[in-house]
Amino acid sequence: MQSLTDEERAIYEWQLWVEGFGEPGQLKLKNATVLVSRVGGVGGTLALHLAAAGVGRLILAHAGNLRLDDLNRQLLMSHAGLDQSRVEQAAQRLRAFNPHVEVVPVAENISDANVDRLVGDADVIASCAPLFQERLLLNRAAIAQGKALVDCAMYELEAQLTTVLPGQGPCLACLYPTEPPAWKRKFPVFGAVAGTIASLGAMEVIKVLAGLGDPLVGKMLVCDLADMSFRKVLLRRDPACAVCRSNAHESQQ
Repeated sequence: MQSLTDEERAIYEWQLWVEGFGEPGQLKLKNATVLVSRVGGVGGTLALHLAAAGVGRLILAHAGNLRLDDLNRQLLMSHAGLDQSRVEQAAQRLRAFNPHVEVVPVAENISDANVDRLVGDADVIASCAPLFQERLLLNRAAIAQGKALVDCAMYELEAQLTTVLPGQGPCLACLYPTEPPAWKRKFPVFGAVAGTIASLGAMEVIKVLAGLGDPLVGKMLVCDLADMSFRKVLLRRDPACAVCRSNAHESQQ
C-alpha cells in the first residue's frame, strides 16, 4: 500500500478534516482503482471529482470522437478537440488537473468482449453509460466478481442513483430484468442535471471506498430538478433474479 506524500497531505488537507475519514480514508482512495463507464456529461464530471478527491487510479472506458453536440455537458472536452478521441481528451485533462492520479484511457464502450477484464481491474465501478445494455453488463460482471457498483442515470430534469454491493441488497437486474425496449442513446439533457447526479455519484464512490457514511444499498435516490425535490425509494431484491440470486444465497451461508 502506498503512503501519502507531504504534497498530497497539503492537497487533500480540507477533506482530511472530515470526521470518520482522515488520513486512513485518504489512503484507501489513493490505493483504489475505479472504472468509469463513459466520460460524457455524467461520467466525465464524476471522474473529475474522483481525481480531485485523490482516487489513485481511474480507468475510463469510452469510444468515439468529440462532436459539437457533446459540448453542452462534457466538461473535460473543448472545442479544440472536435473530431478527436473523447477518452484521450478526458485523460489528458485529468492528468493535468491532478498528476498524482493514474489515468488509463480505454477507447472502447463496455461490451461482452471487455466487461470482465475491465471490471476485474477495478475496486469499484461507476456506471454512467446512457445505454441499459452497458449498465446491465457492468452489473452482471460486478456481481460475479464481488465488486461494488454505483449506477448513475438521468433524463431531462430527472436523475437517479443507487449502489449495488453484491450480497447486500438488490442488483440492477432486480430492477430491470431485461433491457427496456426502444431506449435510445440520445435524449434531452442539460449539463447541469448530468453534473448534479455525477457529483452525488462521485460522493457515493468515495463513501464506498473509504467506508464512510451510509451508501445507497437497497435504496435509490430520485431527483427531480424541475421542482428541486429529492427522495429515497426503498428497493427490494428479486429472489428470482438471474444475476444476483446465487450470490445472495452464497452470502447467507
